[in-house]
Amino acid sequence: MQVAAAQLAGQLQRGLKSLYTVYGDEPLLVQEAADAIRAEARTQGCSERTVHTVAGAHFDWSEVLASGGSLSLFADKQLIEIRVPSGKPGKDGSQVLQQIAQSAQDNDSTVTLVILPRLDAATQKGAWFAALDSFGVTVRIEPVERKALPQWIAQRLQLQSQHVASGEEGQRTLQFFADRVEGNLLAAHQEIQKLALLYPAGELSFEQVESAVLNVARYTPFKLAEAVLGGQGLRVQRMLEGLQAEGEAAVLVHWALSEDIRTLHRIRSAMDAGRPLPMALRENRVWGVKEKLMERALPLLSMAQLSRWLEDAHLVDGIVKGLKAPGWPADPWQALHQMAMKVALAVK
Repeated sequence: MQVAAAQLAGQLQRGLKSLYTVYGDEPLLVQEAADAIRAEARTQGCSERTVHTVAGAHFDWSEVLASGGSLSLFADKQLIEIRVPSGKPGKDGSQVLQQIAQSAQDNDSTVTLVILPRLDAATQKGAWFAALDSFGVTVRIEPVERKALPQWIAQRLQLQSQHVASGEEGQRTLQFFADRVEGNLLAAHQEIQKLALLYPAGELSFEQVESAVLNVARYTPFKLAEAVLGGQGLRVQRMLEGLQAEGEAAVLVHWALSEDIRTLHRIRSAMDAGRPLPMALRENRVWGVKEKLMERALPLLSMAQLSRWLEDAHLVDGIVKGLKAPGWPADPWQALHQMAMKVALAVK
């Protein structure tokens, strides 16, 4: 049974189940969901906790089965955690997880918590994950995207009885906060907690937030590519500066940007040949956030423009590798900035 992270507290109040699976790539939110399950398990008498971390292809899954069938003399119930950081339990693990899932409802002395990273669609269709989902509660942790980050910050501030001003001033404060912590939700949580230590309950001014919140943002080339497609020029500039400061490889940044240009070129070509946009997107394996961004951008772009961008990407590829190109900066990061801003301004 699938439940959203926000619905987990309500589900736990209705009664603790014998099997939970939490999966996602947001460490803070995964930790909070797991903590909520642990706390309820303790309330229900699970005084003993065993943790198994699956590391390597030679992990002994028999230990997991054995722990599920044994209780100490001092505990009536137990909590067993199975952590699979790779998201791939292997053949033996798949069989054990299916066995655990199928026997969960008949074992009222054990609560099992399985913690996994983000899983692709193919893995979610596997027999072992289907068993976990069918016989237990599955909590999918969704990342907090940049657009939703200010509201997330506001909600977290409200939990500690703090808030920003209403209207434009408050939005400016939240946007500033989000810029400082983007891509680093755990650090964002810590910065929010710091505000509770520094200031009393009530309204926070922009000056208070500005002086207290550190710049702990973390960027990836792929999030940069999304910002470019979204036409977010200022954010693109900030992310490029951040990636360079963090020592990210310019060649990886170039690959992420140029791959999107190539994809746009292929889809535009298919559209010009009579292919409907939704079909062209599916054929090029574009979905999720990127699908929405390209749906908005493609009607604004001509084949001639995309062809010029492909030539630009070829030239910048050479600059990143140490070559020079007429009319382009010799510095790789300046060339990447020029290339990215051309696209961002065109789809703004």
